[in-house]
Amino acid sequence: MIVVPAYAAIFALLFVILSARTIMARRSAKVALGTGNDKRLERAARVHSNFAEYVPFTLLLISFAEQRGTNQLIINLICAVFLFGRMLHAWGVSQEQENFRYRVAGMMMTFATIGISAATIIYSYII
Repeated sequence: MIVVPAYAAIFALLFVILSARTIMARRSAKVALGTGNDKRLERAARVHSNFAEYVPFTLLLISFAEQRGTNQLIINLICAVFLFGRMLHAWGVSQEQENFRYRVAGMMMTFATIGISAATIIYSYII
């Protein structure tokens, strides 16, 4: 059973939520383009942008690993770690009094997901 599309749908919903938060922050700050030096808007925009930068590429890698026949338990674990990591990162960066531990943990989980997915794909071609 293919599971990555179900996770992709969850990530899509999170993307819509982050988009809405950024739009609301833009309206509140009355800034159409850029961040206008508004700290709240800057954080919302960076959370949204970072999500958009990492999620598509990583989901593609996980999907490739799944297509190469990686065990479904491993795929689910990779997706769950990635989802939790992205949520931690978004939470951490969103806070005005940012606790860098959330941000760092989220990025570590994201990088681990990318690395493990890439290694899994390469391994599938070697064996």
